[in-house]
Amino acid sequence: MKLGCIGDDFTGSSDLANVLAKGGLRVTQITGVPDGTADPDVDAGVVALKSRTIPVEEAVRRTLEAFDWLAAQGCSQFFFKYCSTFDSTPDGNIGPVIDALMARLGDAPCVVCPAFPQTGRSVYQGHLFVGDTLLSESGMETHPLTPMTDPDIRRWLSHQTRQAVGHVPADRVFAGDAAIRESLWVEHGAGRPVVVVDAIRDADLLAIGAAARDLPLITGGSGVALGLPANLLDGPPRTPASEWAGLAGQGAVLAGSGSRMTHRQVQAWSRANPALAVDADAVMAGRTTPGDAAAFVLGQDTPALVYSVADPASVRAAQERHGREAVATGLEQFFADVARQLVDGGVRRLVTAGGETSGAVVEGLGLTALEIGPEIAPGVPAVRAEGRDLVLALKSGNFGGEDFFSEALDVLGGTA
Repeated sequence: MKLGCIGDDFTGSSDLANVLAKGGLRVTQITGVPDGTADPDVDAGVVALKSRTIPVEEAVRRTLEAFDWLAAQGCSQFFFKYCSTFDSTPDGNIGPVIDALMARLGDAPCVVCPAFPQTGRSVYQGHLFVGDTLLSESGMETHPLTPMTDPDIRRWLSHQTRQAVGHVPADRVFAGDAAIRESLWVEHGAGRPVVVVDAIRDADLLAIGAAARDLPLITGGSGVALGLPANLLDGPPRTPASEWAGLAGQGAVLAGSGSRMTHRQVQAWSRANPALAVDADAVMAGRTTPGDAAAFVLGQDTPALVYSVADPASVRAAQERHGREAVATGLEQFFADVARQLVDGGVRRLVTAGGETSGAVVEGLGLTALEIGPEIAPGVPAVRAEGRDLVLALKSGNFGGEDFFSEALDVLGGTA
């Protein structure tokens, strides 16, 4: 194994694995830190953690466990994957994890680049944009767990890391990989080793990847991984061992994201398909149970949706009544339990929306490894559960178009 990747949630990890596989690498995605050794023919291992919103110390501990396992497999370069909207709080967890990894890997600059232009994320003058809107005006400012109220990634990251934060501006990125490499080391020499790098085009990401050829640590969204396969391939890109074949059988959608796009996707689905809205207060009080939701889905003749995507004001009200962590944990457990009952009831195609929801579902189902299939939408591949008769789409909240749920079920079924 050459490249060791650590993702702070499951949707982002499958996104990263998809980018690397499309670039010609043989990739395996693993849920949590595995026992034993990896297949020696694998080029890149992606260890998916659910560490984005857990306490900082626990996130660092789990990340270093994943790092140690990947290093034992022979990895010489490491990639820390976080969301392309830089989901974090002023305390972490991105900065503390970067600090811990850099301490293990020695004295070198570390790239920080959450940009992914294919999904509308770009970094310009150190500021993160979603489409043509600053991150802090994109809806992320009302995120229930990681409200992003400052689009300046340099400033936001400086609250989290013990190290000074540098910057490679767009004009240096446009000058190509040699200019980027030089700028990274200039920032490092000036005592700013954690370096935010601008990127607004795929060409910029490819240049950043080339510039980072010899760096031990790269961090960012999956977009910056576009340029990494070329550094690692000794010969021609690999081709998939087999064509994707979907699974027939019942499908279901579970949505627990408060993003604007997920709201639109829920609305689009609900116009012509069965859908059950789940209220946080009802879940916390036990008035709505996982069994209720599973029975609703399994009682339909067509795929059905179960969703909890309340408006920000309703979410805040529920958090004030029950506590922020209690609401988050309660809803995650609810969706994990629903997923188990659905799969036990015969569901073979499962779409999840929301990073925390997807992570809870994957952990709740006890999935240990995922085979990467075709891309459904930028940043979202179909995946097959290793050793199980189950295919999934794990979607970050803001990804996909309005008809994503239907499109994903078609791809998972092999009909698109």
